[in-house]
Amino acid sequence: MAARRFPRFRPSGYLVISIGELGSPASVSDLVEAKRHARRSAERCRAAAHAESGPSAAAALAAQGLAFLETHPFGVVSGFTSFRTEIDAIPLLARLAGDGWGTALPVVMADHAPLTFRRWTPGGATVPGRFGIPVPHETADEVVPDVLLVPMLAFDRGGFRLGYGGGFYDRTVERLRQLKPVVAIGIAYAAQEVAAVPRGRYDQPLDWIMTELGAFRPISEHPFHQAP
Repeated sequence: MAARRFPRFRPSGYLVISIGELGSPASVSDLVEAKRHARRSAERCRAAAHAESGPSAAAALAAQGLAFLETHPFGVVSGFTSFRTEIDAIPLLARLAGDGWGTALPVVMADHAPLTFRRWTPGGATVPGRFGIPVPHETADEVVPDVLLVPMLAFDRGGFRLGYGGGFYDRTVERLRQLKPVVAIGIAYAAQEVAAVPRGRYDQPLDWIMTELGAFRPISEHPFHQAP
C-alpha cells in the first residue's frame, strides 16, 4: 500500500502546537526536561478536546473501523480502557469484535517491562489493574496481538508519540516487532497533533495515526514494521 501524505489534523478551534524540536536533544537530561514540558502542554490540549468532543470522537473512531488495513487479515487487536482524558477506544474495540477480530487489553505486570495482553471482549468482566485501570482477570488467556491501539498525549507527522514516561508501549512495540509483523496504531484526538514530539533513540514510531477525522500513515525517515 502506498504511503499517503500526512495532513495536519487541525479541527476548527485548534492549532497544531509546538512542544519540542524534532530529533534527539543534546543529552538525556535535556530530553527528560523537554518531555516534561511537552506533557504539560499536551495534557491541557487533550483535556480541551475531550471536554469538547469526547463522545462524538469515540463514535467517529468506531464508525471507521480498521478498513484502512486493507491487506491485513483478521487477527487479535489490543485496545485500551481510557485513562484520564484519553479518547475512548472501547466503542472501536466493540466494532472490531463484531467485525471478526479477536480483542484484548494490555496489563502492566512490572515496571520497566513490556506489557502482557489478555483476551477480553467489550462488556466482559474486568478487575482493577495498575493505576486503577480496568484489566481482564488473571485467568483470561494471554495473547500476542497483531494490531495494537496505542494511547498517547500527543503525536507528530513523523509517527512519534508522547506517552506518560513509563516506556511501557515503547518496550512492548519493540519486543513484538522482534517476534512478528505487528501494526501499531496511535489513537488520539485530532487536536493532539503537535509540530514535533521530543524523542530519544528508544522511542518507537507508530505505523498509523487514527483520530476522529481519519487514519493516516505517517511520513518518516524511519522504516516501519508493517504487516504484509
